[in-house]
Amino acid sequence: MIDAKYSQLREMLRGFGSCVIAYSGGVDSVFLAAVAHEILGDRSLAVIADSPSLPRRELREALEIAEQFQFPVCVATTAEFADERYLANPGNRCYFCKHALFTELIPLARAGGFAVIAYGENASDVGEHRPGAQAAAEFQIRAPLKEVGLTKAEIRELSARLNLPTADKPQLACLSSRIPTGEAVTVQKLRMIEEAEYHLRDLGFHDVRVRHHEITGGHLARIEVGPEELGRLIASGSSSRIAEQFRSLGYQQVTLDLAGYRRGSTNGQPASTAVPISFRVSDPALAR
Repeated sequence: MIDAKYSQLREMLRGFGSCVIAYSGGVDSVFLAAVAHEILGDRSLAVIADSPSLPRRELREALEIAEQFQFPVCVATTAEFADERYLANPGNRCYFCKHALFTELIPLARAGGFAVIAYGENASDVGEHRPGAQAAAEFQIRAPLKEVGLTKAEIRELSARLNLPTADKPQLACLSSRIPTGEAVTVQKLRMIEEAEYHLRDLGFHDVRVRHHEITGGHLARIEVGPEELGRLIASGSSSRIAEQFRSLGYQQVTLDLAGYRRGSTNGQPASTAVPISFRVSDPALAR
């Protein structure tokens, strides 16, 4: 079945003739960009959207992958941070992000003579809360992976066959997803989140989210790591060092969520109810 879907994907891309791929450096878009380049050569172009919600390491790694696999890529600056609707962080925030992205891609594709714009939604995304899919439909953006029925697990398997370094990469939503729905998105918050997550990844943790909450007197960081990594974080003796590092970033309190990482744990939750704190790793100075 997976081979049949892969063949169908290749034929679909060939039928496009030329295409622009909305590229993020994640599992799906790297796979789609690599296959499109194999089929279409320079008649495919990967475009990565740069904004404060994209971690700097992710941008650098996405460009390095494109260079390694020799598919053309360009960086487009998107304007969602000029949109007050996006900054207000409603439940459909992703709609405004994707709308800003596709607004940039349409003229770029026309200027380059590219027939189709495609992005990396896959069959596993069907049925999930995906406001960005509404924007894609409005702009008539294609989703080849979803259209041929490729699931996330199948994309990872095919990526491994192609020796793509993203085959086992954890899912990484944009930094704005770490802020609870209804709390404003700001560049300052995103930089704090980005540096906090870098610190945890540099300590060797794989599945990482730092959820950013506003509290009386400042900011609270709620750490989520993969359930299989919780024991190592607790037993490592690094909690005081993590708390001190986070305090240097501007967090007044640091907590660890014993439920572990799970997708969308800030969706639709106001700050007053979105902090199921089971274990506090802050030192006494953080409570002042």
